[in-house]
Amino acid sequence: MTAKLKSLDQPVPEITTGRKHYVPRNHRRILCVFPKYSPSFGTFQHAYPLMRGVKAFMPPQGILVVAAYLPKEWEIRFVDENVHPAKRSDYKWADVVIASGMHIQRPQLNKINEIAHKEGKITVIGGPSVSGCPEYYPDFDILHLGELGDATDRMIEYLDEHKERPEKQIRFETKERLPLSEFPIPAYHLLNINKYFIGSVQFSSGCPYSCEFCDIPTLYGRNPRMKTPEQVLAELDEMLKSGNPGAVYFVDDNFVGDRRAAMQLLPHLIEWQKRNGYPVQFACEATLNIAQSPKLLEMMREAYFCTVFCGIETPEPQALHAISKDHNLSMPILSAIKSLNSYGMEVVSGIIIGLDTDTPDTADRIIDFIRLSNIPMLTINLLYALPRTALWDRLEKEGRLVSDENRESNVEFLMPYEQVVEMWRRCITTAYEPEFLYQRFAYNTEHTFPNRIEVPNSPQRTSKENIRKGLTMLSKILLRVGVFGSYRKTFWNMASPILKAGKIETLIHIGLVAHHLIEFTRQCAKGEESASFYSQKVRQPQLSLLKTASR
Repeated sequence: MTAKLKSLDQPVPEITTGRKHYVPRNHRRILCVFPKYSPSFGTFQHAYPLMRGVKAFMPPQGILVVAAYLPKEWEIRFVDENVHPAKRSDYKWADVVIASGMHIQRPQLNKINEIAHKEGKITVIGGPSVSGCPEYYPDFDILHLGELGDATDRMIEYLDEHKERPEKQIRFETKERLPLSEFPIPAYHLLNINKYFIGSVQFSSGCPYSCEFCDIPTLYGRNPRMKTPEQVLAELDEMLKSGNPGAVYFVDDNFVGDRRAAMQLLPHLIEWQKRNGYPVQFACEATLNIAQSPKLLEMMREAYFCTVFCGIETPEPQALHAISKDHNLSMPILSAIKSLNSYGMEVVSGIIIGLDTDTPDTADRIIDFIRLSNIPMLTINLLYALPRTALWDRLEKEGRLVSDENRESNVEFLMPYEQVVEMWRRCITTAYEPEFLYQRFAYNTEHTFPNRIEVPNSPQRTSKENIRKGLTMLSKILLRVGVFGSYRKTFWNMASPILKAGKIETLIHIGLVAHHLIEFTRQCAKGEESASFYSQKVRQPQLSLLKTASR
């Protein structure tokens, strides 16, 4: 059973009265730990050896905001275990251990709790996983349910007044959320941004749509909440003090969930880029119908948005209707993709296999769609039912939820399970066959990338650190892929004309992304990777990670 859902018509209200900052009476040492992800499609771990010092994909916004919200009088230490594991000395140092994460990190989260308890420390867990399923974490001392708000203030007061573990679990549930306009800048000073593949920033929370498989509406609401443009710029400035990742991803549930707000933000981003010499590219997640807003797209182009992730999910209209994604049908999907390409934006797509509408021909249609769309990167996943979604509720009523850690999905598909998994395997291995993948990148090199604005060779872009980083990546790509790579002939067919044209940044981008996709897919073909990012299937590498964490 999952936590009882609140009605979407009765979202958690925001704090409207003047909030007083709690002033602690006691000194506390707080260890904030973000657990390691199991390697997957979206962690880009195969690209890290081609880079300089990169250890993880993206800084975790949520726990960094919590770290910044804690009393300034307290000592705060942050460890992202995707960069390096928390040490025993970190746990011994702390009075309290705070962890946060998603469902896929559940085993690692519970391991953090176990290690902290061995040291006699109070443990707290917050974030999307525990907010959706408190029952997943029976052994944590304190559960923080919901977003930053009055529950956070009550939790801080409790930690100030108590230094010993409680006799039984305590739950603090947010009744009033802190407005995003009052969120502190994430504690970037606690990390080195150069350890990450890409930076991250949040502008809004929530999405107006109700796709069947998505838990965003129940967790964060359908009426997007916003930060101010000034907040976003201040966060970008603070991030660059810690280093320059070269690209920053807007982790909004839907960047254009409130188009008017996005239109108000974009002039500020354009001015910030001009003032700072275009130090980064921007990327975001948005619904495909963004293609129908040319004025917005033109401003995104001017702000140097180069990538947009769209949850296309499937090219089949009846399937989109069945999963409540009719907004993808407001214009022909291929036309929408070409429209985004015309503004210089490379499209990344989500694809789901295992929908109730799938047939034995679905794999062929998806492969045709990949070829016609020329989208290089698609997150091809098996359908997985998340708690607090309409999909979960429907499948639970139909008796089609499966609890088996040895399966790739918790869904009882209408087609035979092995046939669906084989469809996924065929789609992903075909999509990331090196020659086919490079063909799609070649299309974008000719039809998408030239549509981007010309950015200046500013001091920020041509700094010694950036040049050193670029040369390191280029040399590693040329050596490891171009000389020793198993697909080196295909690589040089792609790389030679790009090198002759002097498009070094393009070659680095393609080389990094393609290498990860190709290597990850080869592991998928061997059965070494999960068919769903959300899968809890137990694999030997995951067990090894947990054993390492306990040392």
